[in-house]
Amino acid sequence: MNMKRQSQLLDRLPRGLFSIADATEHGVSHSSLYRMRNAGLVERIGSGLYIAGTGIEAEIDLLEASRKAPLATICLTSALARHGLIDEIPSSIDLALPRGKTPPQLSAPVTWHIFDKATFDVGRSSMAVEGENEARIGIYSPERSIVDAFRLRASAGYETGIEALRNWLKRPGSQPARLMEIASSVPRAKGPLRQAMEVLL
Repeated sequence: MNMKRQSQLLDRLPRGLFSIADATEHGVSHSSLYRMRNAGLVERIGSGLYIAGTGIEAEIDLLEASRKAPLATICLTSALARHGLIDEIPSSIDLALPRGKTPPQLSAPVTWHIFDKATFDVGRSSMAVEGENEARIGIYSPERSIVDAFRLRASAGYETGIEALRNWLKRPGSQPARLMEIASSVPRAKGPLRQAMEVLL
């Protein structure tokens, strides 16, 4: 495949993450896609998922998660780190799904957490994912993430919750009453969080 032909085919591919079916819809055959992969122009990032090596910044792990699990939500240490509340850089991505949803297999290192359906949306919003137009993934608010760190302190680590709470309390506009309101809506969080706030306030 000559350079001109490769360039034409690259221009046809969807921006961001795409499947073999997406490539075919855009006029790129299986064999052309595999040749482009072998030439390093396209990268396989997961089972049946590819991204064109066009030099764009991409959060490939989050793109894959958002594509395979649309309800996936960044939580616990991953959310706390994104909100700038802890210094730790998690070795895997903490993602939550509501009870009843099966976590998919991903190529990225992910720690899945299953949250109760009734409280899954408390403090949940979404954020843009770099590398694909209009790609979004769920993320919990700083307050919900702190509450979850105390609620799931056995897995998140007690010190993680303390560090996040201490940093959050220093921020202008932090509202401890709002934090306690969220803690009241999820199980096993209110008591430990109240004790920590009594020490820090």
